[in-house]
Amino acid sequence: MRRRCDAPPTLDTKELTRVLEAVRAGTLDVSAGIERLSGCGELDLGHTRLDIGRAVRCGHPEVVYGEGKTPQQVLEIARAALAAHDRLLVTRASEETAALLTAELDRARHHELARAVTVELDEPAAEGSVVVVCAGTSDLPVAEEAAVTARMLGARVETLSDVGVAGLHRLLAHVDRLRTARALVVVAGMEGALPSVVAGLVDRPVIAVPTSVGYGASLGGIAALLAMLNSCAAGVSVVNIDNGFGAGYQAAQINRTAMVTTA
Repeated sequence: MRRRCDAPPTLDTKELTRVLEAVRAGTLDVSAGIERLSGCGELDLGHTRLDIGRAVRCGHPEVVYGEGKTPQQVLEIARAALAAHDRLLVTRASEETAALLTAELDRARHHELARAVTVELDEPAAEGSVVVVCAGTSDLPVAEEAAVTARMLGARVETLSDVGVAGLHRLLAHVDRLRTARALVVVAGMEGALPSVVAGLVDRPVIAVPTSVGYGASLGGIAALLAMLNSCAAGVSVVNIDNGFGAGYQAAQINRTAMVTTA
């Protein structure tokens, strides 16, 4: 049976270190240490079980997916998350949800194009390099979701917009910038050709994001998804249709791993 915590404890790497040092020193017994680290790793809000131990396990706090939740539910989740962490990312936030969060939470910022709300430090750390490449202006909402996500996870992010294959010269003008990235997120709808082109120009991992942008035969992004899955260029991975969050998260993890490896 899961233990419900009345208040969300802070469970970050500093707290983890403190508890483990106490167990090693003999000032805290093993069972008490286990209770502290695992018993409150999840906070039961009634409608939601918030995984406040995720930052210790995975390196980043849990991200809140706003779609399908009421604005009040998202606010309650956000407050609990901020009691345990110093930052917050809410994706797919409706206008009503975003308005409530920005009114009720200090430092909350609405990223309208990305449909996201963030609470972050005044000067968030940014390391390495993630480049988000966006085929067309219509793909920008998904690209911005990827950019906001990667930045919230500690990556330095740059976005190149409207550089699709219909005007290949626009992309080729930025090849040097593409080659300096530790990971690239390439967002495209229509026929989804851009990730293959980018992957053929760089020696870095390319995360392809198909979007639902396109005319009838694009089938809501399925045509772009299948094209990306069948890319003949090496080093291309593919996330789901319109999943800018998943791509941004993956790129930030690659960027972070590369920073540790080269440190």
